[in-house]
Amino acid sequence: MRLRLLTLFFVGLLLSSCGSGGISKESSRPSKGSPNGVVLVEEFADFECPFCAPTHEGVVKPLLKQYGAVIRYEWKHFPLRTIHRYAMDAAEASECAADQGKFWEYVDLMFAEQDQLGYDALLDWADRLGLDVTTFERCWKSHTKRDTVLADYEEGRNRGVNGTPTFFVNGTEVPAGYDTLSAAIEEHLRQLQQRL
Repeated sequence: MRLRLLTLFFVGLLLSSCGSGGISKESSRPSKGSPNGVVLVEEFADFECPFCAPTHEGVVKPLLKQYGAVIRYEWKHFPLRTIHRYAMDAAEASECAADQGKFWEYVDLMFAEQDQLGYDALLDWADRLGLDVTTFERCWKSHTKRDTVLADYEEGRNRGVNGTPTFFVNGTEVPAGYDTLSAAIEEHLRQLQQRL
């Protein structure tokens, strides 16, 4: 009897920790750069935005290469649903990829092949990255991550974001360009050095 009660207890504990079949509503999306970076760079972006893909390649990646040791770069979802048909699905899919530890790989692949964005591509990319496609698809199609995506979107709206990509450096909006962002980062580093 005691063994049966213990078994039931542990099974119940296991099931409650799994939530909806091992899928969490919370975001497991990691930041890039240094987790202890002294300068916070935030980007509000949309996976279907035609300006975001070249910015990811030509601005974000070089910025991380140059300043990765001193900045913490955070992605924020800002799907422009009224003009981009797949933006919300892509955002939710990226969060499902994050649950399997492949958020940034999924982001890179989506932007590299943005012209193929669609429902079939979202699943194909998960498969190509070696994700558990069944779990990924269940996560994506259940819209478990929608609240996470919408929370980012609402944060952006509250901060005055109305298009993508939009960048903030330590809370101040900065025009989307390598030169403008690196200048803002350098200025914050200078200010920090003066305080030391």
